[in-house]
Amino acid sequence: MIAIVCPGQGAQKPGLLNDWLALDGVADHLAELSEAAGLDLVHYGTEADEETIRDTAVAQPLIVATGLVAGKLLREQLTGRTDLVFAGHSVGEITAAALSGALSEADAMTFVRTRATAMAEAAATVPTGMSAVLSPKEDEVRAAIEAAGLTPANSNGGGQIVAAGTLEQLEAFAAEPPARARVIPLKVAGAFHTEHMAPALEPLRELVGQLHPKQPTAPLLSNYDGAPVADGEANLNSLVEQVCRPVRWDLCMAQLTEMGVQQMIEMPPAGTLVGLAKRGMKGVPALAVNSPSDLDDARNILN
Repeated sequence: MIAIVCPGQGAQKPGLLNDWLALDGVADHLAELSEAAGLDLVHYGTEADEETIRDTAVAQPLIVATGLVAGKLLREQLTGRTDLVFAGHSVGEITAAALSGALSEADAMTFVRTRATAMAEAAATVPTGMSAVLSPKEDEVRAAIEAAGLTPANSNGGGQIVAAGTLEQLEAFAAEPPARARVIPLKVAGAFHTEHMAPALEPLRELVGQLHPKQPTAPLLSNYDGAPVADGEANLNSLVEQVCRPVRWDLCMAQLTEMGVQQMIEMPPAGTLVGLAKRGMKGVPALAVNSPSDLDDARNILN
């Protein structure tokens, strides 16, 4: 079994599309994705600086589009197989849904456009943020986060939980962290996967009726509980509600392990989930696909 995984917000890097645009067909593909997203993805993926692409309304569509570019180039190796499982972290769930066939590329980009815009607007109402908390005592950390009025928004496994809430709450938490815990502020624009994102739900719920979900071609895991989604409609509804629900990537990795995954391939912009797998899926080889030069390695794994 091979896991195809897709990263979330924060994985974007300036110039991440430069190398991909040298390949035949990629410029046309990105033009299609840009139209669906309502953004000039080529500009943001080649010319924009780090601060510009940190904007949630830009970062999320850019991350999904980059994963879809690589996915199309690997389509021959990803089609018609029974030994694959797909999963994504946060906005990466949308990339995974498209790669698994649960959403068309156009619907995926339409969804992420609405999601990103609505989440950016929600984040602008109150100064909020997120901090990674590193500690071997996950239960104690989770209790301390909740006692501080924060939300354990990402459970990433391997002793990493991400706390989210107002900047004031995060500063107070960092000033008196749990014993033996290290608190690292993250460069994100809001408290994602918490009730602070509630205003983003209604625009997404209204959008659902305009989309055309399908049965995924292979198991597609949910960030909610790590379990495979029942069908395309259930996946789409879960993607909506997940905006305010914590990401349980630890449960996704546990499910991948239980399914007997022997290899992980992280789609671009890759690296984050490979790093988490080193701690949460010890002994499972993982490939980070970050440039066209990595495609041959991915094809060798998939052949």
